Amino acid sequence: MRHDWGDWGGDVLSAEAKAARAPRPARVVGATRDLVVETLDGFVGAVVGIEVGHVRLEDRRGRVRLFPLGAGFLVDGEPVELAKPRAEAAQAPTRTASGSRAVVDHRARVALPSRILVEGTHDAELVERVWGHDLRVEGVAVEPLGGIDDLAGLVAAHRPSAERRLGILVDHLVPGSKESRIAAEVERGPHARFVRIVGHPYIDVWQAVKPARVGLERWPDVPRDEDWKRGTLRRLGLPHDDQADVARGWQRILSRVRDWNDLEPALLGRVEELIDFVTA
Repeated sequence: MRHDWGDWGGDVLSAEAKAARAPRPARVVGATRDLVVETLDGFVGAVVGIEVGHVRLEDRRGRVRLFPLGAGFLVDGEPVELAKPRAEAAQAPTRTASGSRAVVDHRARVALPSRILVEGTHDAELVERVWGHDLRVEGVAVEPLGGIDDLAGLVAAHRPSAERRLGILVDHLVPGSKESRIAAEVERGPHARFVRIVGHPYIDVWQAVKPARVGLERWPDVPRDEDWKRGTLRRLGLPHDDQADVARGWQRILSRVRDWNDLEPALLGRVEELIDFVTA
């Protein structure tokens, strides 16, 4: 059997051979807020704070534990040492949360007559979190609809034109769904030329957040006869009795979204398409 001895000529006792066999030191990672890590005892949580010599981690059930900084953590399966984040010099970011080039020292434009409409408040908050900078530069307002059952009437009331375009983001826009039938009605209507309707395949925009960001392998399955948001929170072991619980649950999820990398591609491309359409 042939062995590749490298540069030490087969001498397994040489300094070079010993160095090659020595375990490599773990990569040092700054314990920045919202970084998701796993401990050696299997606790998975996001960084929510730093104390003297320790890091505070919160798991998807809201449980918070304190761990010493240093070795004993995994990030994406890789052993790392957590360290106190370095204080970085204050400087304007070169990229926005959406990945586009940041415009520095700009003033938000007066809102254009064109609009992007989304189904609900959670959709609007997610779009603002990732594309807020871009939208303010372009002067595009995002408005929640509160549902699309009367989408044709809402579109007619807006009076779309070449100067008043409408971009509409719809949840669960898949063949055969109620949403697809409503969208088709608008697209056959008199304003279709100045309206762009796009959608993602998810039952709710929560699912457009990558599940790993909240410590999940996948979003839970909720029966169709059960409210999806409350059913999801119940399966995550979180309070789910009323709308206030839903709002708090969503804020926990939203707080984990740092930028476009934390969203599914099925949503990313659709929002970019709408921004291009209403600013054309």
